[in-house]
Amino acid sequence: MAMKMYFVLLASVIYFAAGVPVPSQEPGTRTGSVENNEFPHSLDIFKRAAQVNKGKNESLDSEGIFSKIIQGNKGSNLLLHEGDILLPKGRTAISCSSCLWPKSSLGTVNVPYVLSSIYNAQQIQLFKTAMQEFETLTCVRFIPRTTEADYVSILSSSGCASYIGKLGGPQQVSLSVDTCMLRGIIQHELSHVIGFVHEHSRSDRDNFITIVTKNIATGNLVNFDKYATNNLGLEYDYGSVMHYPRNAFTTYVGQDTIVPKPDPTVSIGQRYGLSVLDVSKINKLYNCNLCATLLNSMSGTFTSANYPSAYPQNSKCVWLIRTPAGQVALQFSAFDVQYSSLCSSDYMRIYDGPSKSSPVLLDRTCGTGYVPLMVSSSNQMLVEFVTDGATALTGFKAVYSAVQCGGAYYSSSKTFSTPGYPTSYYSNLDCGWVIAAPTGYKITLTMNDFAVESEPSCANDYLLVYDGQYTTAPIIGKKYCSSSPPPPLVSTGNIMLVLFHSNNVTEMRGFQAKYIMSLK
Repeated sequence: MAMKMYFVLLASVIYFAAGVPVPSQEPGTRTGSVENNEFPHSLDIFKRAAQVNKGKNESLDSEGIFSKIIQGNKGSNLLLHEGDILLPKGRTAISCSSCLWPKSSLGTVNVPYVLSSIYNAQQIQLFKTAMQEFETLTCVRFIPRTTEADYVSILSSSGCASYIGKLGGPQQVSLSVDTCMLRGIIQHELSHVIGFVHEHSRSDRDNFITIVTKNIATGNLVNFDKYATNNLGLEYDYGSVMHYPRNAFTTYVGQDTIVPKPDPTVSIGQRYGLSVLDVSKINKLYNCNLCATLLNSMSGTFTSANYPSAYPQNSKCVWLIRTPAGQVALQFSAFDVQYSSLCSSDYMRIYDGPSKSSPVLLDRTCGTGYVPLMVSSSNQMLVEFVTDGATALTGFKAVYSAVQCGGAYYSSSKTFSTPGYPTSYYSNLDCGWVIAAPTGYKITLTMNDFAVESEPSCANDYLLVYDGQYTTAPIIGKKYCSSSPPPPLVSTGNIMLVLFHSNNVTEMRGFQAKYIMSLK
């Protein structure tokens, strides 16, 4: 499709995700860069769309992933230090001054691994996703082992545990299928593999936290030792994936063992994965030379380098957006990139996931004007920006936010479903999908499977399909709620709006739908 899209598509999707009104008039298409102050109301809607998915995300305790590790390692038959660290024979302290993995001639740090055959397809995909974040944001590459003598053997042993750094030969990482199958836990143990200790063990930790020894049993005090670490000149990270929770190894329920200072209310630990500082530390430790940024808030703004001045030439940069929950919605408020045939010079590409091997949401795009609203299928989206040595323009400015559920689709056909399908959809959902075809096309929506709570007036859970981008557009068919799929629904124009609502009474399987665009 042409890049020039009605900005109102953004407002339409966010209306359903956030429950706020859309603008009453269409701004129309235009050429030239569009700055965010030209549509303040629409962008304000987008920023307010940040909200936590009310469904079944990676649910962990409020303190972070290490609480889950400690819980999962109770009763483990492994000899563990600090809750999840394996100590090799002959090493009496945690030291990694000479245990880094070597750097290849291509500048990558390859860590070969073998994955136990016990993991199923879903768990293997989880490993790949966790590893892909390292690959996208750092020069570390976890690669399947071929003939390498030094490698990591990932087993579903007793609990979650790893050695620190490279030992030489095969070395075990334990990631139990029962207690460790979360991205943050996998990334925690893999961070041990590449040489990182727990954040609270840093040599300078006493400047940032207080260890409350009176709340720790004598036998557990060893878990709070500190070491002569290389802190790489980077600040202490309360939000590191490597940080203990504040109540780690507490003797008394409700009593903290770690208190931040000077502000004791600062949050410590987290549940999602690598932090911004975790990424910086890996890149500094291994002297990685790359342009990569992690955006891990519920919402935010980012730009090409030097914006609004000319972007650098001969650069390759990526931004990995990983919201804490929901899906990622991305809208460009300015886009001005050198045009070339097939965008062979400077271009942007957007992926539906954490790496360049993820499905492409928007292929090579260049020129000046509007970029369509992008909505990922998960809480991860990757933005790639590549430039050559020719003309450099002002680049781009974009805003992202977590949305509860929904999508914006521009491809000729696609299959999509309610969150959680084929298991029960979540309660209290308001999901909206905008399907936009080229001018002169129509859209046919077919329900491959449909099971929505039945009620005579469809007042509880329901599906509504509109013949346009607003809820003021005519409804195609009627409001649907039953265990029987509705007939194929066909638009008269080139835009269709699909709305799904659920309350908190009864959740069923939901639907799986497929649309096809065709000439009228």
